[in-house]
Amino acid sequence: MKILHVETGRQLLGGPQQVVYLLRGLIDRGHACTLVCPPGSGADNAARQHGIPVRTLFCAGDIDLPFAYRLTQFIKDSKPDIVHCHSRRGADVLGGLAASFADVPAVVSRRVDNTEMRVLAAIRYRPFKRVIAISEAVAVALREAGVEDDRIVVIRSAVDALPFDRHYARQELDAAFGIQPQEFAIAAAGQLIARKGHRYLLEAAAALRSTQGAFRVVVFGEGELDAELREQAAALGLEDIVQFAGYREDLDSLLGCFDLFVHPALSEGLGIVTLKAAAAAVPVVGFRAGGLAESVVDGETGILVPPGDVAALTAAIAALMLDDGRRARFGRAGKDRMQAGFSVDAMVERHIEVYEAVLNE
Repeated sequence: MKILHVETGRQLLGGPQQVVYLLRGLIDRGHACTLVCPPGSGADNAARQHGIPVRTLFCAGDIDLPFAYRLTQFIKDSKPDIVHCHSRRGADVLGGLAASFADVPAVVSRRVDNTEMRVLAAIRYRPFKRVIAISEAVAVALREAGVEDDRIVVIRSAVDALPFDRHYARQELDAAFGIQPQEFAIAAAGQLIARKGHRYLLEAAAALRSTQGAFRVVVFGEGELDAELREQAAALGLEDIVQFAGYREDLDSLLGCFDLFVHPALSEGLGIVTLKAAAAAVPVVGFRAGGLAESVVDGETGILVPPGDVAALTAAIAALMLDDGRRARFGRAGKDRMQAGFSVDAMVERHIEVYEAVLNE
């Protein structure tokens, strides 16, 4: 098959990284693939590093009609069998229109579980033969938005567990972030936006300070709430405990050095970063929201608590801080689960089945 992929995200966050995993797997299986993405984006750089053919097109968002025109022309020139649109920022609405104008069948991946107005969902998903949800939680959101069940396919995101066996030594983590050997190290990662719930982690850290031994929290990510969260940390007197580390391309190598990963998201399609933490054998504490109940097994690979419940979040973190054996069991179980049920090979094969089904129609 000849497959054109469209990913318009700027950074190599969870979604674009999944696209690179998929492209590598498809190419390894003999399929001809090209990635359309913005020049200099994370996906652009990662794809080129792996020898994946790339066509760069600038995209300013969902109303960038010149992007839709340029993409339509490229689809007509390259003549793919199928177009796969990935991100929501420009790729789904405009990508679907471009595929329709070029008269090429298309599918789209949806990675978030937030609700949509039915009229907008009807416009967004009308051009696509299949809508690929990365979790059952996302599939539920799609059905509630009016997308027909026979067009929805659930294919969970995958994680390449092998790189997490080659993480940095704890000493390097301590040197990079000033963490002392005796301090308990907590990581959080994600865009600094409201639905990721970082403010709840900061409140929990303030409560833990008076009851627990020495610990540090490192928050990875960038976003519109950066200044607001820093101000909150300062107001809570956490400047010596919480460090905002920004976006790090080597996050995968850092995760395995931490004692605990906390992900207090209020809404999440699946939570790819929690899959990464599990692959690094790090237990996860988070809210039971969206697809997180599918990425974290409560009481087996981590602890999930009611969304927005700071007291429960604090108690869950404290329980694992005090129990080395339980953390080790959760870490081993999480790693085993990633290797067995979230493999890149399985994810790639499921996509091939979807492409073939669409083309056979």
